[in-house]
Amino acid sequence: MQSVLSVAVDALAYGMVLFVISIGLSLTMGLMRVVNLAHGAFAMVGGYLASYAMRDLGLGYVVGLVLAVAGTVVIAAPIERLLYRRIYNAPELIQVLMTIGITFCVIGIANYAFGPTLKTIPLPGLLSGPVDLGFRSIAAHKLFAILCGFAVAAALWYLVERTSFGVKLRASVDNTPMAAALGVRTKSVYAASFAVSAGLAAFGGVVGAELLPIEPYYALRYMVTFLVVVAVGGAGSIGGALLACLVLGAVDTAGRYLMPDYGEFFFYLAVILIVCAFPRGLLGRA
Repeated sequence: MQSVLSVAVDALAYGMVLFVISIGLSLTMGLMRVVNLAHGAFAMVGGYLASYAMRDLGLGYVVGLVLAVAGTVVIAAPIERLLYRRIYNAPELIQVLMTIGITFCVIGIANYAFGPTLKTIPLPGLLSGPVDLGFRSIAAHKLFAILCGFAVAAALWYLVERTSFGVKLRASVDNTPMAAALGVRTKSVYAASFAVSAGLAAFGGVVGAELLPIEPYYALRYMVTFLVVVAVGGAGSIGGALLACLVLGAVDTAGRYLMPDYGEFFFYLAVILIVCAFPRGLLGRA
């Protein structure tokens, strides 16, 4: 029973970290129709900024986290204005080439500025120890990641489904000329959506640094993993992304516990089976 609980807790924490980072990519691909392969680069930028703020400047965890998210959004805003707006309606191949190029540029600049070494993000005392749940103890940072995942899911669902901004975003995606004719500032809506996506990537990169370490080629190492979450859950679906992360997190964690020699075999086997059964993703829209 202890082994089962350990697998369940680790799977839930890993799945929530994947969700927080990947949900921005899901919204970008599903709602804004952009194949953004540079999404992981924004998570990497957030991790680098947080590590610098906490280790080199001596700032606290909360302050470093806020600065990392804000700094990533500030960096992402001109990139969206100068580069992404040129490819919103471009063929997918152009989008792929552009965003891969951005990824390599970010990796090169980050390694030049901060050095090509693993970046650690020190945890505060509140998150570095165990939390006693009565029936067992759980690492505080894993519990924090789980709570952050559910909080992000609830906040995003409310933003997209229950606010005027969500209505404008969905209208801009479904029919951009008509939305603009009705007074919706579609460019501003897209810019705000992109900023939210980049901010969530940075937030996930910092919160999940204990499970997905921030290293020089982070953006490339986990690029496929983030894309897999979108493909399995269904692009643009918050519930689908959450379900995909929970399922894939459980499969990957159980496989590593029970058969560590197989590496990520079971993870990608599950991806193949799910995509074959659900070509549009678990909760993808036609």
